[in-house]
Amino acid sequence: MRIGTLRRGRALETGPGVAGVVRLDRRTKNLTKRLRPGDIAVIDHVDIDRVSADALVGCRVAAVVNAAPSISGRYPNLGPEILINAGIPLLDDVGKDVFAKVKEGATVRLDGSQLVAEDGEVLAEGRVHDRGTVAMAMSEAKAGLSTQLEAFATNTMEYMKRERALLLDGVGVPDVATSIEGRHVLVVVRGYDYKEDLHALRPYIRDYRPVLIGVDGGADALREAGYQPDMIVGDMDSVSDDSLTCGAEVVVHAYADGRAPGLARVQDLGVEAITFPASATSEDIAMLLADEKGATLI
Repeated sequence: MRIGTLRRGRALETGPGVAGVVRLDRRTKNLTKRLRPGDIAVIDHVDIDRVSADALVGCRVAAVVNAAPSISGRYPNLGPEILINAGIPLLDDVGKDVFAKVKEGATVRLDGSQLVAEDGEVLAEGRVHDRGTVAMAMSEAKAGLSTQLEAFATNTMEYMKRERALLLDGVGVPDVATSIEGRHVLVVVRGYDYKEDLHALRPYIRDYRPVLIGVDGGADALREAGYQPDMIVGDMDSVSDDSLTCGAEVVVHAYADGRAPGLARVQDLGVEAITFPASATSEDIAMLLADEKGATLI
């Protein structure tokens, strides 16, 4: 029996495509702990992110088979591009049945769009990704993300741009130390379902590393989720002392006449701050500031 098994393995390895021992796990992070060089990784990972892709590349896998779409189009995730650039074949969206049909430790072969067993049975079939398909999917995802975010913020941004002079009362947007030009900016307000929203944005934040602006308690929300805010904007009436002293740049929202009730609290903590006089809300001035300083996406 042992000799027969070895012969079948050699025949499989000399056939077309890529052959290797298969390892399966629905969580990529768990799978990378037991992958060996030359293994074929079977995962169930919608929108493969950069960290997961780097881990798979580091494991020197022979190929990746994903039960889910590697690029769903929700946002432009970088994982598939990293795998392809590393020369790792990616078979995409084969369906969750692959976990029932493939056994851990079996020798399988990736032949084009099919995952094939030693006896020739087709275990799964999906879409083969290459540089061209990944580039096209990324382009569509970028357009989709831009459309979604623009639709979400259109009314607010149009209002702010239309009423810019009135909102700023002729004072203008203050200079800030945080580098914003050419970067994405994520403005966080602590509201309904904010924890779920931040959790859903984890892959986006990990891949694009946007400037993180917490509006008052939004800074606490960012820190609770494990992030360091780059800037805190607001009246300073609903943000914790810990967040105010975390090292983020602090912009205190002031009245049009220059009065800033929240400034004294910040100064009492020994934190330097700048004021931003405006008739708008704190959320509005955070977006106005990001727009004025050259953010490519808010």
